[in-house]
Amino acid sequence: MSPALIRSMLLVFAASVVGSFGAVFLKLGALRLNGSILSFVNSRLAAGVALFLGSSVFYTWGIKGGDLSVLYPMVSLGYVWTLIWAKLFFNESFTRNKVFGLTLILLGVFFVGLGGK
Repeated sequence: MSPALIRSMLLVFAASVVGSFGAVFLKLGALRLNGSILSFVNSRLAAGVALFLGSSVFYTWGIKGGDLSVLYPMVSLGYVWTLIWAKLFFNESFTRNKVFGLTLILLGVFFVGLGGK
């Protein structure tokens, strides 16, 4: 693997982590909504949007240096992180179906990664 590809993979991986925290902050902001349109103006929602925008910057830098067909499936790793954060921050349960789904995601990312140069 070339240094450029490793750098790209690390950037896309970082983007998945940052984006998953964006989902956490959107949830935290959503919990503050009270039916008023003004309740959408809250710092947690703004942080969630900012984190999603920040993750897009990492994705853009990352896909510049590698095959899109290999790197873009790594975006789905955000689902793995999001499940972990949901358990830690919101005490959501790990169900058998969630674990099975995450296993399929990880296997898919692994096999698509094998298709790279």
